Amino acid sequence: MSYQLPKLLYEYSDLEPFFDTKTMEIHHTKHHQNYINNTNLILEKNNIKNIKINELLLKLDNLSIPIKQKKLLRNNAGGHANHSFFWKILKKNTKPNNIILNILKDNFNNLENFKKNFEKKALSFFGSGWIWLIKKNNLLKIITTKNQDNPIMNKKNNKLLNYPIIGLDLWEHAYYLKYQNQKSLYIKSFWHVLNWDRVLYLFLK
Repeated sequence: MSYQLPKLLYEYSDLEPFFDTKTMEIHHTKHHQNYINNTNLILEKNNIKNIKINELLLKLDNLSIPIKQKKLLRNNAGGHANHSFFWKILKKNTKPNNIILNILKDNFNNLENFKKNFEKKALSFFGSGWIWLIKKNNLLKIITTKNQDNPIMNKKNNKLLNYPIIGLDLWEHAYYLKYQNQKSLYIKSFWHVLNWDRVLYLFLK
């Protein structure tokens, strides 16, 4: 089994004007595809077969492969997992229901305060990486990860500690064609295309 580029549930243009068509197309068919190609090559070279992407990330540290190969796999398999997650939480014109609003109220006082904290942490992040809202012991926390690291990689005894329910790509390739150096506008635009129905599903999962 080799990993394949996931098909999107929407057209590249469906997130306009917040996420532009050209960026979505390049992001999906070029950047994500490249992570998949590299991951498949590493797995084939090391004779690793029939493993789901999240299971691979969970067991990454225990794989008996050279350190250099493990680092490459971390970056590329992480890129595949992160982007696969990202595409699924994008959809225009959804709103958080009362369940989500109450969850955010319990953890961040209210929705607007959550957005403010999320944006502040995203803007203060230096370099390439991701920002996440994770569920840990039924509590919510905003964290960042560098490069293509993933909250799933933070584990104990091969068991998940963190469950991502929101993730935003902070790499420049995700926004530079439209927003150039105005990263704050990209982050604010995210709220218009965040699929709150998916967020609820992931929280209750």
